[in-house]
Amino acid sequence: MNTMTHTLRSQWEALKAENPHLRIRNAAEKLGVSEAELVATQAGENVTRLRPEFANILSEIEKLGKVMALTRNEECVHERKGIYLNPDFTSPHAGLFVGEDIDLRIFLSHWDKAFAVAETSEHGDRKSLQFFGKDGMAIHKVYLTKDSNEAAFDALVEKYKSDNQQPEEATVEVPFVLDEKPDSEIDVKGFQEAWTDLKDTHEFFGMLRKFGVTRTQALRLAPGETYAQKIDKDAIVTMLEGAAAQKLPIMCFVGNRGNIQIHTGLVRKTMWHNQWFNVMDPDFNLHLDMSKIAQTWIVRKPTEDGMVTAIEVFNEMGDIIVQFFGKRKPGIPELQEWRDLVASL
Repeated sequence: MNTMTHTLRSQWEALKAENPHLRIRNAAEKLGVSEAELVATQAGENVTRLRPEFANILSEIEKLGKVMALTRNEECVHERKGIYLNPDFTSPHAGLFVGEDIDLRIFLSHWDKAFAVAETSEHGDRKSLQFFGKDGMAIHKVYLTKDSNEAAFDALVEKYKSDNQQPEEATVEVPFVLDEKPDSEIDVKGFQEAWTDLKDTHEFFGMLRKFGVTRTQALRLAPGETYAQKIDKDAIVTMLEGAAAQKLPIMCFVGNRGNIQIHTGLVRKTMWHNQWFNVMDPDFNLHLDMSKIAQTWIVRKPTEDGMVTAIEVFNEMGDIIVQFFGKRKPGIPELQEWRDLVASL
């Protein structure tokens, strides 16, 4: 272990002793390093570095049984319990898991590091698979639950264990690029016509690229309030509480550059904790830092099944934090109850 790694590990130990409830992500921030660098300081002990064979590892997670999938960004955490079913890594654009419970869109070009972690805390032992980007930021984590197959987990770790178990990790900075052209350089009329002519929500991203607009710029330049309407961020709380009260199934998308995780179904228990608004259900937890929300919009896109209504939430960089929809599938129109709830905001 080199001196720098030894120092980092000592600093982290001191920080944990001072604040036993401090999460590793916050510890990394305090120490001015990435989360992956902190995890790596324990490689060869309770942390095992895995070979970066991400599609193969992910394709075997079904064997672990019911687990908890965690995907987050700086402002929002999405936790969903279930079994990883129907892996598909045939597309060059995105890998998929499509199941009732675990529903993911995976962009493997951003995945760079993998670890198996065995933690001991006052809540007991926890085992997990943790995946990080080149910059050491966490992309996705898979935690065992009381219903998981621990022997399958241990076999998976042994199978993909890397020869390199050195307790240090190299990272590179991945800059966040948000190049927004002036509105005067955009073909606004063409863009607005393209929006009203949409046939599928998945065409929206391609349309943004075609006209060279950022997402929040697109909402500003939308063809009228029917298509995009700015609302107060407190409307998110009203919507989630309303969906819970009405037993209205929704869809909730949270992602980062390497992964998008989707919950489809009911939300039941909602609550505040400091600046965080939370959904705390047995199989679905959402933690949204309301203090970091810069813009909230109602967004409507025409499709062959009628209008599709979303609530889209952004940080001050114009990066998307979370999206909400009413539960829907292609070929089935959006729920009227969802439209009514959003209209009431």
